[in-house]
Amino acid sequence: MSNSSRTFAELFDTFEREAFRLETLDDYSKSGNIDAFQSFMAGEPQPEGYNADWVAELQSHVSRGKRVYRVHVLSRPLTPYLRFELGWGYQKNMSGGEEFFILDTTEQPNPLESVPDFWLFDSTDTAVLEYDEAGAFLGAEVLDAGRASEFAEYREMALAHSEPFTDWWARHGK
Repeated sequence: MSNSSRTFAELFDTFEREAFRLETLDDYSKSGNIDAFQSFMAGEPQPEGYNADWVAELQSHVSRGKRVYRVHVLSRPLTPYLRFELGWGYQKNMSGGEEFFILDTTEQPNPLESVPDFWLFDSTDTAVLEYDEAGAFLGAEVLDAGRASEFAEYREMALAHSEPFTDWWARHGK
């Protein structure tokens, strides 16, 4: 099966070493966890079992020696959605072994200004994620394998300009 004929879901099921995600939006509130976001905004406690399926998937990957990590490009002050995603989502997902980094553009230019959200699997398969202006997920386009090196360069640039989430959160969270 050629890479371009594999679906986004299949890439999650078949990656062997690492899955990297670049997040560039300030609001994904229409893409999932809508009820949890509303609970967060209402000042309610985190629901029991929040993100349990994703955490279980992460634990499955990590227990087999795979790495799942992401960089989020953002600037302060944080949007309400980012306070939710970082405060609830990242904190919870770290318990499953996912690693997070922040590329804070508040006081530096964005080196990835026009780069879209994407997942890069094993540095060979790329899925570009599409969202509407309200933050609703529209779908993923799995690119031809020949484009993977371009997205691997974006990953390296993102990592070079970011810092571990826990360090960033200790200074800027809450």
